[in-house]
Amino acid sequence: MYFENIPKIFYDSMNIGRPKVVTNLLRRVSIRANIKANTLLFDTYTIKEGETPEIIAHKLYNDPELHWVILLINDIIDRYHQWPMNFSQFNQFIADKYDNVDDIHHYEFTQLSGKQNVKIEVYNNSALYNGDKDFYSTAVAITNREHEEIQQNIKRQIRLLDPVYIEEFKEEYINLINETSI
Repeated sequence: MYFENIPKIFYDSMNIGRPKVVTNLLRRVSIRANIKANTLLFDTYTIKEGETPEIIAHKLYNDPELHWVILLINDIIDRYHQWPMNFSQFNQFIADKYDNVDDIHHYEFTQLSGKQNVKIEVYNNSALYNGDKDFYSTAVAITNREHEEIQQNIKRQIRLLDPVYIEEFKEEYINLINETSI
């Protein structure tokens, strides 16, 4: 459904005077900020190991083709880099990225005022460090693996549109995508 509603345009990729009809992949639709802020329309969800947008759409909307709704709502453009990896992909990713996955990536301090659960990341070259050898005595070392796991866990937290609103959402999408201006 997603691509079938995107308008077609004439495009001459070779600039030889023979344009072809192509799907206008530059056409985008986004959700208004006031809609995104409406917590009554959405549920939070933690993506489970191996779940894809299609699996979640099938479970929630009874239609795997509505995977695009999940991606659009969560501002996911690149599902290969913005969607959490499965276990084997993750292990391959960190093995390729780091010489030693157990090396220290950075240090964290717990914020001492305000919210106590806020972590402050500090690196060896930080202005806060200033060569003080006792600086890291109260810090927690975060390894490369732990850092990447934290990033994956952030990606696992998504919002899902309540199924009650799915038909209205699809209609609004079709209306917006077919507007004449780019």
